[in-house]
Amino acid sequence: MMTEYALTNARIVLADEVIEGSVLVRDGVIASIDPGSTRSGEDMEGNFLLPGLVELHTDHFENHFRPRPGVTWHALAALQAHDAQVAGAGITTVYDAIRIGSDPETGDITHDVAAMVDAVEQAVAEGRLRADHRIHLRCELATPDVAEHFAAHAARSIVGLASVMDHTPGARQYTTLEHYIAYYQKKMRFNDEQMARFIRDRQADRDRWADDNRTRILMRGREAGLAFASHDDATVEHVAESVRDGLAIAEFPTTMAAAKASHAAGLAVLMGAPNVVRGRSHNGNISATELAEAGVLDVLSSDYVPFSLLQAAFVLPDRSDAITLPDSVRMVSTRPAQAAGLDDRGEVAIGKRADLVRVEKLGEVPIVRGVWRQGRRVS
Repeated sequence: MMTEYALTNARIVLADEVIEGSVLVRDGVIASIDPGSTRSGEDMEGNFLLPGLVELHTDHFENHFRPRPGVTWHALAALQAHDAQVAGAGITTVYDAIRIGSDPETGDITHDVAAMVDAVEQAVAEGRLRADHRIHLRCELATPDVAEHFAAHAARSIVGLASVMDHTPGARQYTTLEHYIAYYQKKMRFNDEQMARFIRDRQADRDRWADDNRTRILMRGREAGLAFASHDDATVEHVAESVRDGLAIAEFPTTMAAAKASHAAGLAVLMGAPNVVRGRSHNGNISATELAEAGVLDVLSSDYVPFSLLQAAFVLPDRSDAITLPDSVRMVSTRPAQAAGLDDRGEVAIGKRADLVRVEKLGEVPIVRGVWRQGRRVS
């Protein structure tokens, strides 16, 4: 049975402008966009109407699955709690990031990885979720079992994205040890001698495992048709490695030089929305706002705070005259969809999926008033 309705009296955020009018939805697809329309329908009361947000890298499912040290929650229940928060933040497509590769920090996570992947697959099959969920495998290269984890899950249809990461002290995100020690010594409760030994062991693991794992994972991922992202590139040499290996996304470059080189090479430069909202990186790296003003920021990710994605889309235009609301909305919808190869969504445009978000801008923090996924109200 055909379904049709209109959302009227909205400020519609299009690719390059904001117009007042209505959107007609038919069978889950945007059928018409009518400027200044007096069409009857659900009154948006002058609120903004955005495309549903597309999230490529959120650790939030893992945070629900492991809510306290040493505690794991029921994976399906954790996923549904995560899903409700994601959809309530205006995110209609989400790649749930699941870290693979066991090390001394995590212990053996083989069972946890399987439980989380299985939960996403089951929840999608059973129609439990509000948002459209896929999986992003975060591959920690300097670990002994990451290639085996990857081989076990990469070909599953629910997996759509993978990133190759190296969090070895002294590399990439932690090119200087100051921030690494400040974070891990407190987290692991090490004394100075234990911390020094931990660093040496992790560097040895990197020398032993990382390069071979990268080769194996990239080969298997290409066979499965996955898109790949780099992670924490710090130098132009890191970017050259990404270009050589055919990666599509540059996640969280830590320097302006790496971001500019990635953007120039055609990689989609992804930064954290919390970085935008806070005005700086939490670990002393480059500011995402600086990258946006330099014209080399393509994609924002909520990373560890789901609502930050929508909030950043409104913060950026308020903070910089060089960035319009359509510019920032493209960073949270159109461009991440394109980077993931999803050409049916990410824009309020005729023929696209009716993934839509009604937003009221009230003071510094916007309010989500309604969310539709493929034309169906989900939040």
